[in-house]
Amino acid sequence: MIAHTNGEENSRNSRIDLPPLGALRCFEAAARWQSFTRAAQELHLTHGAISRAVRSIEDALGVALFERRHQRVRLTPAGARLCEAAANAFDGLSAAVRELRAAAGPQPLRLSCEPTLLMRWLIPRLADFQAQHPGIALQLVAGGGPVPFGEVDLAIRRNDFDRAGAHAEFLFEERIGPVCSPRTRAQWLTAGARPRLRAQASLLHTATRPGAWDDWARASGAQLSGRRGQRYEHFYFSLQAAAAGLGVAIGPWQAVRDDIGAGLLEAPFGFVADGSRYELLSPQPLPPQSPAATLLAWLRAQA
Repeated sequence: MIAHTNGEENSRNSRIDLPPLGALRCFEAAARWQSFTRAAQELHLTHGAISRAVRSIEDALGVALFERRHQRVRLTPAGARLCEAAANAFDGLSAAVRELRAAAGPQPLRLSCEPTLLMRWLIPRLADFQAQHPGIALQLVAGGGPVPFGEVDLAIRRNDFDRAGAHAEFLFEERIGPVCSPRTRAQWLTAGARPRLRAQASLLHTATRPGAWDDWARASGAQLSGRRGQRYEHFYFSLQAAAAGLGVAIGPWQAVRDDIGAGLLEAPFGFVADGSRYELLSPQPLPPQSPAATLLAWLRAQA
């Protein structure tokens, strides 16, 4: 019993001497790619974060793991030894995780989506997906900008940020146009077949896409200078304010198409492409016939 206890203590003590798992993960990726930049792209970190993680391990071990020459890196003999051990350890962890997940049964696809698109386009259509593919479970997460892969499997994003390191599949182009309540149209717009925004029209802006009105003006050739407006924290707030008759908002077609169909909003100027697009992002290309590929095909059909 005593010998067994000492063995457990020795094992615990040996693990205490290990570098942090996050730093080892950064090192293993950098060693595998022979590039800090490629490792940063894979792990969705900055080049500096990879460099600091590797340096922390080198400082802890007292040995150099990479030779750094002219913005290129190459493993030292010590680095090659640690790379082999780290790769074996991560391979073992990955195998154990796969076995545990397989034993637990099918896992849901964790899909991140920008909040406005999630609320106003994706969720209203999910019953159709569930009816067509009852064996695929989805877990929805609201989010925007860089994607925390590992926490989610897939993400729907507009291509308005750096997506380096992620695989992107086209979903639809973004088309935008002013929208307002039919009840208050006459308050904000002139009459006739070619309406114009009245001078007193209240333009509804959003902090999450502050350039939306400028994007529409640039794409449509409209003039917007000198008009009063209101600002909301999120896009869906500005759209709800437009439906309530508080002014005119910029509406992305996919986010407002249901409200237009229901008569809650109208788009007197139609919609124009603003040059951006929505994509389904993933860490790797989607395997054919996989649940993720099935979801991609369904999303494209809905768009």
